[in-house]
Amino acid sequence: MLFSGSCTQKKTDLPSQELTVNSVSEDTTSTLKPFPEAENKNVISLSIQILNLLQKEQYDEFIGFIHPEKGMRFSMYAHVDPQKNKVFSREDFQKYINSNIRFTFGEKDGTGEKYVISLGKYIQEWVLKRDFSKAELLHNTFKGEGNSLNNLKEMYPNSEFTEFYISGTEQYGGMDWNALRLVFEKFEGKYYLVAIINDQWTI
Repeated sequence: MLFSGSCTQKKTDLPSQELTVNSVSEDTTSTLKPFPEAENKNVISLSIQILNLLQKEQYDEFIGFIHPEKGMRFSMYAHVDPQKNKVFSREDFQKYINSNIRFTFGEKDGTGEKYVISLGKYIQEWVLKRDFSKAELLHNTFKGEGNSLNNLKEMYPNSEFTEFYISGTEQYGGMDWNALRLVFEKFEGKYYLVAIINDQWTI
């Protein structure tokens, strides 16, 4: 798996091979600053590890990354809506991840059609709608910007977040970009997931 780096890193700073990441491309022209703090690198490593677990459907291990008290929110688009988004505690996630019970995760942009699907299928078909292992990985930075209100920082003012960004194609005028954001908050000195947010161009 290859992640396009958004900052320059020395090889000694690369995530462990246990994360099945072969390398991070160096981009000396990037305007993003290198990560000066170890905890920021930790968020990057955690994000790569979490993505790997989701892609491989290794949910038993993934559950340990969910915030122990707040649980984890899923948002279909950039705008986080506390009234409509689904939040799963560790216990709920474990209960429903292999279940056929369906949830309404939101409404599809453009049609307003309710998106009703099981938790497992939501992750594989919506959260992982693109191969984000080939994405550009950014820290506390938004590269994907559409016309949907992005209120991540307002909803999670004390968070750290990463963005896996896949740029759009020339065929569609760049509008077919996708972003996957993992939002972390500290609890008892460790980072835990409080939200998984998808973003794309909306009508």
